[in-house]
Amino acid sequence: MLHQWNKLVVFALFFAWFNLAHAEMRVLACEPEWSALAKSLGGEHLTIYTATTNQQDPHHIQARPSLIAKARRADLLICTGAELEIGWLPLLLRKSGNGNIQPGQSGHFMATDYVTLLEKPTVLDRSEGDIHSAGNPHIHLDPDRILQVATHLSRTLIKLDPSNQSDYQQKLTSFTQVWQNKISEWNKQVQSIKGKPIVVHHNSWVYFQRWSGLNQVATLELKPGIPPTTSHLSQLLSNLQQTPALMIIYARYQDSKAAHWLSQKTGIPVVALDFSPGLDETMVQWFDRLINQILETTT
Repeated sequence: MLHQWNKLVVFALFFAWFNLAHAEMRVLACEPEWSALAKSLGGEHLTIYTATTNQQDPHHIQARPSLIAKARRADLLICTGAELEIGWLPLLLRKSGNGNIQPGQSGHFMATDYVTLLEKPTVLDRSEGDIHSAGNPHIHLDPDRILQVATHLSRTLIKLDPSNQSDYQQKLTSFTQVWQNKISEWNKQVQSIKGKPIVVHHNSWVYFQRWSGLNQVATLELKPGIPPTTSHLSQLLSNLQQTPALMIIYARYQDSKAAHWLSQKTGIPVVALDFSPGLDETMVQWFDRLINQILETTT
């Protein structure tokens, strides 16, 4: 009887160890780009929940109860940072009560902590609109910065889940090789649009512009985060009638009225772009689609 009991204890311990060793790490990604990147780097070792979709403005999300519940159980939080989620992430963290994903902990990963940010203001003046004090947070639109983030995110996964270190390293190597090859391909594709003038709805494409060589000559918003005014659009119309732009770009979740009004008046084509990957779309697939949409507009 004792022998049988010992066998049961051993089996139970083995079963518990097996489940622990094969447990998937629970990840809460603030935006689809970090969900897609984490999936490429972690694969079957991660269970990922994404707080937003590419049809939502990541600045304006509610810390709803279902999202708080996901945060409460998360082992790793992956967000953009640099105040992009300032309107909802602090509340989400506070209400979650999850010490593992709080600032300063190993389960708290902000992508902008690992790259140099553009457009860091020298003086903070809220009258100038929605200004991010740390700099422009939309780094996921620069392929080179994505590679920097990927390296650091992989290290974080290894730190939290060292038993799968070799697999994480292999996935990072694979992602890096594919991504670098794609960067070479994309660089060739965008040669034809380097220096071309564009109009954007919001100043959120700066990293893509710097990387691709596109030249932003105007924004539909008078100031960041402030909707276009009639007088501002009239001034833009006057300027663009004299010096036309190649295209007018806006993120699909943004109001398109101003872009289409200006397009009708000037004949400049409008491009609605997905600002982040779609559901089950990889970073490579999304960036391919982004570039192809822009290039198709110019032909």
